[in-house]
Amino acid sequence: MEVHAGGRRGLGYTYAAAAVGELIRLELVPVLTGRDALATRARWVDMNERLRNAGRRDAGAMAISAVDVALWDLKARLLELPLVSLLGAVRDSAPIYGSGGFTSYSPRTLADQLEGWGRQGVRSFKMKVGREPDSDAERVRVAREAIGATAELFVDANGAFTPNQALRFAELFARSDVSWFEEPVSGDDRVGLRLLRERAPAGMDIAAGEYASSTDDFRLLLDAGAVDVLMPDATRCGGITGLLDAAAVARSYRIPLSTHTAPALHLHPGCAIPEIRHLEYFHDHVRIENTLFDGFPDLIDGRLVPDLSRPGHGLSVRTGEAAKFAI
Repeated sequence: MEVHAGGRRGLGYTYAAAAVGELIRLELVPVLTGRDALATRARWVDMNERLRNAGRRDAGAMAISAVDVALWDLKARLLELPLVSLLGAVRDSAPIYGSGGFTSYSPRTLADQLEGWGRQGVRSFKMKVGREPDSDAERVRVAREAIGATAELFVDANGAFTPNQALRFAELFARSDVSWFEEPVSGDDRVGLRLLRERAPAGMDIAAGEYASSTDDFRLLLDAGAVDVLMPDATRCGGITGLLDAAAVARSYRIPLSTHTAPALHLHPGCAIPEIRHLEYFHDHVRIENTLFDGFPDLIDGRLVPDLSRPGHGLSVRTGEAAKFAI
């Protein structure tokens, strides 16, 4: 989606059902039209108040996210600044981890993908587990062999396991030096996540938070002692404003952040938030964002580098490519 002011346009997006577009058109456009485009926090409050009865969470939060990203992009373009400069850079690039390793892959395909990222300087890798648990320990062993002994290996179960199952697999994965277990149980199961965090092998982080819609969702995870790493997603948690709020909550608990998916969108805030450990360089979103947008950042020695010559977040829609997928 785009927002316009002062002869400039800002671009925002989320990964959601088409109905979210209607929610933006019917509910959010009326409270934004004619308002101050530089007052991003005020516009974020306006949108949240507008959706109080329609529903601020889930689809509502994704609608707000897309518009908020567009507003931040517009603000930076009006000020003729790259977004990272507007937010205040703390680093000149952001480390990533390669994310894919889908359960549908053969062992050879899995190894090829991980080895390909390794040739680009990536030193941290994540793979999926949980669809066929009996094969997971061997798949993880194949991944470890492909990336070598010193690289970081992460697994993501997408909430597939019960707490007892997850504990058993945590012990098995530890044999391949897995240092990150993402959503071993449902991200809504704060008791189960805390159990895993307390009893997982030493050196294995428990990560969750990708479906959080609000600051309260993040606070509840941290109050419960459920995670070692919080995973906000600016396409779901209220945009860049919501991401900044999540970082403030994490800071108060001394918990690091790792952004979830949408690497091009997260790059500029990822270079401005001290608590960011790395960005997820998710295979599907890399493919989609490279297809639909000009300005996708280059991967250089395992890091994404913002293009400071481009204002805003630096992305623009490839209209011809996007038109192929219009609804």
